[in-house]
Amino acid sequence: MDKMEKRLLEILKKFNETLPKFPDGRINYSSSKVAPVITVFVKYKDKILLLKRSDKVSTYKGKWNTVAGYLDELRPVEEKIFEELKEEIGVEKDNISSIILSDPFEFKDERIAKEWIVTPALVELRRPEIKLNWEHTEYKWITPREIRNFETVPNLDQSLKKVLR
Repeated sequence: MDKMEKRLLEILKKFNETLPKFPDGRINYSSSKVAPVITVFVKYKDKILLLKRSDKVSTYKGKWNTVAGYLDELRPVEEKIFEELKEEIGVEKDNISSIILSDPFEFKDERIAKEWIVTPALVELRRPEIKLNWEHTEYKWITPREIRNFETVPNLDQSLKKVLR
């Protein structure tokens, strides 16, 4: 386990000790003003995947995002990445050729009174096979520069810059 993984686990341990849990044991961030999340950019050749959030999600309805999820269990981040990719876009572990993790960064979204601790990641696919679940209504493969042409969730461009360095 590298330094960054250890840092993330320390952050999660604090939340795990102080916040309520769902029946399955996951940390429940609904009443917390701070929440750690993973933002996973999916890359195939020179394009990245953008996903349009559905009206069924709790935040940022209709905004463009990428695969994302709460870090709500005390386990390696890579496991969470695999889970979110399978759940949201149907990507299996054997279709991933590489994973890059970036350092977490924090920002506060005043509009929803939530501070996010974002850990950006980049996964490269072997094949561009995407099957959306209910969280998204459509997807597009774009060049990294094109992200500025979309109405995205806050700071998505900043997360992308961190993993493309």
